[in-house]
Amino acid sequence: MTQEEKQLLLKDLCGRLPYNPYIFIEEDNIRTLLGSIEVDKYGFTEIWYDGAPYSIEDVKPYLRPMSSMTEEELNECVRKSGIKDIECPNWQDIPKEKQFEARLNHSIAVFLTDSNNVDWLNEHHFDYRGLIEKGLALEAPEDMYKTV
Repeated sequence: MTQEEKQLLLKDLCGRLPYNPYIFIEEDNIRTLLGSIEVDKYGFTEIWYDGAPYSIEDVKPYLRPMSSMTEEELNECVRKSGIKDIECPNWQDIPKEKQFEARLNHSIAVFLTDSNNVDWLNEHHFDYRGLIEKGLALEAPEDMYKTV
């Protein structure tokens, strides 16, 4: 794992800590809730579980792919953000059955700039940083994080 990947994972895990994310500890094959994170003055990071420290390199959070967001969740996220719903630029040219997918894809790009949305995405365990694709996170099983 590169230093940049470690920093990205640390940033992501710290933002999710208040929302009780599940993690997988590869060294001991454990699935558990994230307990605590400690970073010393030299930048060395430890993840603590059951009184034992683990290297950040041995930890992968379970996250939900952005594509798993439901229409109800998208509506809630837009409401929580305080912004108006985002219309796709070519909304009228899209067949009705494809409008949700277009709206979701367009909205995802905009959500990344709004801190209210980042908090919401963390709370609902969505992988908006692409950690799953980078091999730094695991796709959460469908029942791991109950959706509203």
